[in-house]
Amino acid sequence: MRNKQCGVSFPVVFLIGVVLALGAVGAMKVWPAYSGFLTAKKAIVAIAASEGRTGSVNDIRRAFDRRSSIDNITEVTPGELEITKDGGDVVISFAYSKKIPLFANVSLVIDFAASTAPGGADKE
Repeated sequence: MRNKQCGVSFPVVFLIGVVLALGAVGAMKVWPAYSGFLTAKKAIVAIAASEGRTGSVNDIRRAFDRRSSIDNITEVTPGELEITKDGGDVVISFAYSKKIPLFANVSLVIDFAASTAPGGADKE
């Protein structure tokens, strides 16, 4: 009586390794863009909380410029911020697209948007 061995063959293990490697490389290329977005979003939330009711538009832009210098935010400039009032609260928002080259002529485009409005449009 022959014993049947069950397992995964080498080509399948190799294919799984290639898929995991490509996923890891893709994640390493996408993470800096996502990290920059999170830093910019954190900055506008902090500025809206501190400059909130008393700051003018120019004060808010200067506060974001200072924060950008400290946190090295390059994705959004103070001039690209959209600053409005909703009731008595200041709402700061921004939106931009980021093109990330993956390999050869294949790129990934991500649209980022954030707002300090309650229930605002936060999408990546």
